[in-house]
Amino acid sequence: MEGDRNQSSWGRNDRREEDVHTIAVKAGKRTYFFDIRATRAKDLYLTITESKRQTHASGEVSYTKHKLFLYKEDFEKFSDGLRDSLDKISELQGTDGFQSGEHNGPLDSELDSSGEDVDFDTL
Repeated sequence: MEGDRNQSSWGRNDRREEDVHTIAVKAGKRTYFFDIRATRAKDLYLTITESKRQTHASGEVSYTKHKLFLYKEDFEKFSDGLRDSLDKISELQGTDGFQSGEHNGPLDSELDSSGEDVDFDTL
């Protein structure tokens, strides 16, 4: 985990006035950003951003981003759902043909011949 941005001054015209705290989690070609932000009324909310690095055949690098906004009225339900899902994954790993928790990254069958992740949505 890295990053911690705390805003002490809440300038009215400063876009960053909403940033309260950020945690970045690097996971292979992906980075997950957990950004705690505040509205002008000082209500807190969370944005979760997945940023994935992509290298094109030309050698050009780009990033795709997906963002999820989570508001305070949903914090507990989201947390419960995530916890239940992770518990179920732990329960299922190593059973019924599912891999144990030791494997990290895509299966060999999910890699193309260059060792890059295959995006099945584009096939």
